[in-house]
Amino acid sequence: MTFKRFVEIGRVALINYGPDNNKLCTIIDVVDQNRVLVQGADGSEAKVARQILSLKRVALTDFKVKIGRNARQKSLNKAWTKGDIWNKWNNSSWAKKLAAKKKRASSNDFMRFKVARAKSARNKQARAKAGL
Repeated sequence: MTFKRFVEIGRVALINYGPDNNKLCTIIDVVDQNRVLVQGADGSEAKVARQILSLKRVALTDFKVKIGRNARQKSLNKAWTKGDIWNKWNNSSWAKKLAAKKKRASSNDFMRFKVARAKSARNKQARAKAGL
């Protein structure tokens, strides 16, 4: 199995630390072996300002857009639209897991109670089918 996610211009990444946590961005330029210049595309979720981040703070995704070095915001938005990145991201299992985690974290006591009751009923039904 070979490594397929390289740090390269146009690679879409997920920020995993700081105020822009769990936001998508694109690598615009490589500063040195530890830092990259990133910028987010205009989108429904959130906009990431152009900034230099450590590679420890980003997680590379499988998605890549075709842009030039130090691309402007307008060309970045056009590349994201052409590559259909938002749709691909929202359909990925990674995004679905993050959405479920966010939903779980924002639930209240009554929602957790309903989920526990539903799980209990589902398990009871499964035991009845198995004949236990």
